[in-house]
Parts: sequence; C-alpha cells; structure tokens
Amino acid sequence: MPTRREPTARQLRLAVELRKLREAAGLTARQAASMLGVSNVQISQIEAGLSGVSEQRLRRLASHYACTDEELVDALVDMATDRTRGWWEEYRGSLPTSFLDLSELEHHARFLRHVAILYVPGLLQTEDYSRAVFSVRLPELTAEELELRIRHRKARQRFAIPYEAVIHEAALRIRVGDRATSRAQLARLLELSEEEHITVRVIPFDLDGFADASSTMTYVGGPLPRLDTVVRDALHGSAFIDSEAQLNTYRTTFLKVEAASLHPEQSRDFIHSLAKEF
Repeated sequence: MPTRREPTARQLRLAVELRKLREAAGLTARQAASMLGVSNVQISQIEAGLSGVSEQRLRRLASHYACTDEELVDALVDMATDRTRGWWEEYRGSLPTSFLDLSELEHHARFLRHVAILYVPGLLQTEDYSRAVFSVRLPELTAEELELRIRHRKARQRFAIPYEAVIHEAALRIRVGDRATSRAQLARLLELSEEEHITVRVIPFDLDGFADASSTMTYVGGPLPRLDTVVRDALHGSAFIDSEAQLNTYRTTFLKVEAASLHPEQSRDFIHSLAKEF
C-alpha cells in the first residue's frame, strides 16, 4: 500500500490499537515482521499510520498476537478497510486537519456526549452564535476563513445518532454576541431538545457540591468501549484521548456530571425561564 503523508486521526487510532496488541503479546516489531513475512519498516509504517493494512494481514497479526477478542478484531478490520470519502474532504487544504478529523470521528460514532461549561456545544449552535465565537479568535480570521468554519460547523450538525449535552448555566448566560443572538440560541436549544435523538441537560449555578467545572469535553462512542474517544479543546485544535485509563476516568466524570444536572424536562423549563431575561 502507498505511504501516507498525513494519516487521519482514525488511521492513527487503528495504528495505535495494533501496536497495543503487539505489545500486549510481548513481541517486538522485528518479531511481528518476521511472523508476517515483511520488513521491519513495514510494521513500523503500519504502527505509525503511514501505511494501511489489508484485512488478511490484520487478521494474521491478530492471530500472531493471540488476540481472541473477535469483536475487537472485526472492529479494527472495519477501520482498516473503510474507504469512505466523507463530506469533510471538501475542506481538506482549506481548514486545519483537526476539523476534518473531528468530523470523521463524529461520522463513525455510535453516540456523542458533551459537557459544556463556557459555550453552547458547536453541534447545537445557531449560525450567529457560531459566527460570534469564531469572530473573537486570535489571530483574526479572514472573511473567507470565517465562512468556511461556519459552513463546516453547520454540516457537522446534520447528525442522527444519540447525543446528550450537559450545559452549565454559565454557557447559557455568557453573551458571545448580543442579546438577540443569545435569545435565538436559547430558542434553538429548546427546539433541538425536542428531537428524539438529542437530550439537553442543564447544571444551574445554585447546584451544591459541583466541582467538575473544568470538565468540558466531548465523549465519542466507538463500536466498542475500548475504541471510544474523548475530545478536549487544545491550543492548536482538538486533542484526542484514547488510553483505556483516561477513558474510564472520563466515563466516570460524565456520569457524575450527568447525575448532578437537571432532568431534561426541568432543563427545558430552566432554559425557557432564562430566555425571558434576554
């Protein structure tokens, strides 16, 4: 297979999982290459995401690694053989790679969970709200860059998988734009909360004992819990977290935040009351 210049986050995740299987088997890359009958360079490229791997070779590797988790192997095969050219590809070369990787991750997700502290989640934003968020970016975006980001965000909003957003009252009150923008955004949240696949919960300021105010995150469900991903905002794009220990931590964190939030019906009432203040 040809060598890739810039593997996607999904391709890198496959590479990481294959390396984990090899290391769990106590084998070196040289030993794995010998078992497969290829060069060390090929194994290194596969485990760096720089080269793809066929279904046949992937299953042979899993066998050599004594991996008996058939569901995991099948999921990795799906990742290795997927040739989807998604809608996000039209933005390649125009937007940062992290934007495309996030779109691809969401496209393949089984479910999405979001904890928002300071901003309404991007998947639930109105166009004016998104414009206000992107407009304060430094260095300042050109008009073309701004419109590309807004158009890309609107395209991401066409999802149909289960999505749960837990939003702190701070995010609902902070005016990223003017009053009209905030009022329209709250109305949009109320509208979306009625969708069957979308759940919106609110964490009010007067909640006692809430100490997870730094837990802004997106939890992306994979085909198996082991293949879940957590997305955190970083200085230069999104950071993808996939270690099992950290995934367990973030699962627990989300469950705690969810348990502390208002019931969806109460949350709608809360948003409705707040909207009257704008």
